[in-house]
Amino acid sequence: MFSFSKTHATARRLTIATAATAAAVLLSAAPAAAHVEVESEKAQALAENVEIAFDAESESDTAGITEIRVVLPEGIAATDVTYGEGPKGWKFTANDDGYTVKGPAVKAGVNAEYSVVVKQLPDAEELAFKTLQTYSDGRTDRWIELDETSEQPAPVLKLKAAAAGAKSASPTPSDAASQSASPTAEEPKPSSSPATEAAKDDDGGLSTAAWIGIGAAVVIIAGAGIYLVRRRAGAQQ
Repeated sequence: MFSFSKTHATARRLTIATAATAAAVLLSAAPAAAHVEVESEKAQALAENVEIAFDAESESDTAGITEIRVVLPEGIAATDVTYGEGPKGWKFTANDDGYTVKGPAVKAGVNAEYSVVVKQLPDAEELAFKTLQTYSDGRTDRWIELDETSEQPAPVLKLKAAAAGAKSASPTPSDAASQSASPTAEEPKPSSSPATEAAKDDDGGLSTAAWIGIGAAVVIIAGAGIYLVRRRAGAQQ
């Protein structure tokens, strides 16, 4: 025959076990948070003509995805990205800081899968593709957080180190701007024409206007001298 205290302890353990089991069932039944996944078979720094695939998971059972807007990471220009494959009827448009793929709504509850091709990946360890995912009912999911543990993380592509000898195929936008703003060391400086250089040698470097001014001053001084001589001669008579 069990004592009251022993019976109470057994009942307490059963209650805790039952609660834990119920919680586990509820957690396993809850749907995982949707997000955008990114992957590539050539995920390596400085790799060229790289196809990158995206899988935008659906979070709606009533509205289909109609548009994906991506802000490209630093080191990838929108002009270096071309469209690969995507949902039927979807079109690709380059923007100032990225691109947009959109078209007829995919079926409600179905993911939007598409791919792009990048001319060359930058020399980096990872690339974050901030994404805005829009549905046919106007809802927009913002997958833009750089913290992977956040509720709305941006899709991040991890890159392997660049292959030995790999180089950037073209200068970065900042390098190009710097080169266009200032001449190179080999670029010759503007020079005067041979006629101008010869004129400088003959006249000691003075311009034509300067010599005309000097000549006019000489004429005025000479005229004033003649006038004074004539005036004195008339006074003596």
